[in-house]
Order: sequence, then structure tokens, then C-alpha cells
Amino acid sequence: MTRLFISLLGLLALAGCSSSATWGWYVIDPTTPSGWTNIKFLISGMGATIQISVIAALISIVLGLLVALPGQSSKRGWRMVNRVYVEFIRSIPLLPMLFWVFYGLPIIFRSMGLNIPIDPFWGAIITLAISDSAFTAEIYRSGIQSIARGQSEAAQTVGLNYFQTMRYVILPQAIRRILPPLANQFIYIVKMSAFASVIGMQELTRRANELVVTEYRPLELYSLLILEYLVLVLIISAGVRWLERRMGSDERR
Repeated sequence: MTRLFISLLGLLALAGCSSSATWGWYVIDPTTPSGWTNIKFLISGMGATIQISVIAALISIVLGLLVALPGQSSKRGWRMVNRVYVEFIRSIPLLPMLFWVFYGLPIIFRSMGLNIPIDPFWGAIITLAISDSAFTAEIYRSGIQSIARGQSEAAQTVGLNYFQTMRYVILPQAIRRILPPLANQFIYIVKMSAFASVIGMQELTRRANELVVTEYRPLELYSLLILEYLVLVLIISAGVRWLERRMGSDERR
């Protein structure tokens, strides 16, 4: 993947050298000191992007499961809790929710006598986890409902309660089926983490914005930013395909 990234970067630099003077690929030319410094500055934001995405995805997976389970209950009240949460969270755009969490949540905490500041890192994680949990809950729901009802009835026959049935019978099978859509949600989180730049988080997009302000070369710098996200998503996709083969989710085998 590193070779792919450098090759694509080299092609962009060559394109700039062979075209008119309006191109400024020199700002990301790895053969010059200033270009290499800019590249390192941009790439250094990848660590924050990965950290935000991984932590938010893990929280979303757990929270989504906690939201999905009441939706499978035979009691109408529990199903309503699931439905209200999913529909409410899915209807809120990510950017307004990010502003509400980062600027509004500390005010709520202070009104309760709690001094809990929220920095950009955790503001982004909380927002992404909550926003994605509604979609993750629906993925769990579809996976659980795809398992034959007879398996739940058989589990109850041998004395397993609802939670034991879910833990030992239904979820192990459902997870194999929902792994591909869960991977898509992780890619979605990686891309949506770019919104963290508006609250000052020093991730990939924020680093690109700062360089654009100083270098005045938006085309070239944002092209490199797109390549960074492309390489990151390709690595994730390759990892997911490997995991699918290991877990038996790949039905072509």
C-alpha cells in the first residue's frame, strides 16, 4: 500500500511538471525538502483519524447491540425504545450533532454541577459512535432476523433464556452474516471523521486545511488528502476480506 501511495503521488508530480505553470505539485513533491515536509505533516494526521475511527467503531458496535436487542423483545415497550432511538438518531445530520456534543454537552454537564470538559478528540468519538450506533443497530436487527426462528425455539426448549439464546445461538451466527455491512460502517466512520476538523481536531482533513491556508494550493493538497483516504480505505477493505475468510463469511468458499 505504501508503494501504491508513493506511485500515485509520483504520477501527480509528473503531471504537474509536464503541464502549464498553473499547477503547483511542487508543494507535495517528495524529492524537495519543502514538499517532503508537507507530505509528512499531512500523513501525521492519519494517526488521529485512525484512533478516532477505531474507538468510535468499537463503541458503536457495543451500543448498537444494546439498542438492537430490545427491538427483538416480545414486549411492545422495549420495541418502542429501539424504534424511537433509531429513528431519532438517524434523522440528525452528523455536523449539527457534532456541534451539539462539543459545545452543548459541557453546558448540560455544568447545569448538573459536573465539570466535564469535552475536547475535540472525545467530541468526535462520541458523535461518531452515537450517530453510527443507529445504523449498526439496524444491521444487527437484520442479521438476527435472518436466523431461522426454529433455532430460538430449540434453544428455549433446552432451557436457555432470552439472553443466553442470543449469546450462544443467535449472535455467533448473525455476526458472520453482518460482518460485511459492519465493515462498510467502519469505512463510513473513517470518512465521516473528517468532520472533526471543524472543531479543531488535528486529523487528516484539518492538516490539509492548514496547509492550504499557508501554501494556497488547494487542488494539489486536497488531491493528496483524497489519496490518503483512498489508501486507508483500501487497507481496511483488504483486512475485512481476510477476516471474512477467517470467519467463514465469504460464501464463495
